[in-house]
Amino acid sequence: MAEHVVFGTGALGAALIEELHTQGQTVLAVNRSGRPPVGGVETVAGDASDAGFVSDVADGARVVYLAVNPPYHKWMELFEPLHAAILDGAIAAGAHKIVALENLYLYGHLQAESLTESHPIAPGTRKGRLRADMHRSLMGAHDEGKIRVVAARPSDYFGPRTVASAVDYRVFGPAMAGKTARVLGDPTAEHSYSFTPDVGRALAILGRDERADGQAWHMPSPPPITPAAFVDKIATAAGTSAKASGMSRRMLQLVGVFNKPAGELVEMFYEFDQPFRMDSSKFESTFGVTPTPLDEAIGATVDWYRANPPK
Repeated sequence: MAEHVVFGTGALGAALIEELHTQGQTVLAVNRSGRPPVGGVETVAGDASDAGFVSDVADGARVVYLAVNPPYHKWMELFEPLHAAILDGAIAAGAHKIVALENLYLYGHLQAESLTESHPIAPGTRKGRLRADMHRSLMGAHDEGKIRVVAARPSDYFGPRTVASAVDYRVFGPAMAGKTARVLGDPTAEHSYSFTPDVGRALAILGRDERADGQAWHMPSPPPITPAAFVDKIATAAGTSAKASGMSRRMLQLVGVFNKPAGELVEMFYEFDQPFRMDSSKFESTFGVTPTPLDEAIGATVDWYRANPPK
């Protein structure tokens, strides 16, 4: 019987599972394929949109982690039922706590120099409103005493196992090869990025520390940096020289005609055509955790892509 049950084994879920496994915690991974994301970790295949299945596999768990992420272009169809099933199943299983991996969409446009957890929830997009609705359902369950709830919010992430992000191999690959890397929006607008192992460590802390309960937490992340400078750091780590070129909204719309996930990014373009900074000092000061230095994190990501080039 596992104390920690993780639904979702993408880059962030896998980072959490690896952290818990390294700590010697009993952990069960749940995904559709049944393929273990980390060697030596028990993994179960199943449909997490079935609350009965969720309840069965989470039976006896102390903490359930909600780290699922449907295909980006199917969010509006699949995400809320999946989210509700995991929440309902965790409650039915008698889990003490659910840690939900969220993102920054629910805030909408920045109304301050940088995002803190106290920023108004004022989404102006479909996906932002969806995120806000799911967050409210979680906190409603917490307020009603059904289950303890924690919300975890990274910014755009990079790192090992990352295959679908604003800074995945489509940015790293060209920069590592000494070519021009195409980035979303304005290459000179500062942006916050989160490193996957840092998010994994933070999620494990949130699952085990009661000080986290009933609150939202920004994941520890390095200071904001421009995409152009980020690409330059990739090239330096890879021993090359590269430049960053911005992709405009119009260009993204054209790509979206043939690539549905890319088309779904258009409404979120405001995050990339102006500064988009996230403040993670609340987490860092509360739990005494600092993010991995950016140069070190980028170097580790370059090493991982070299060892695991996308097919």
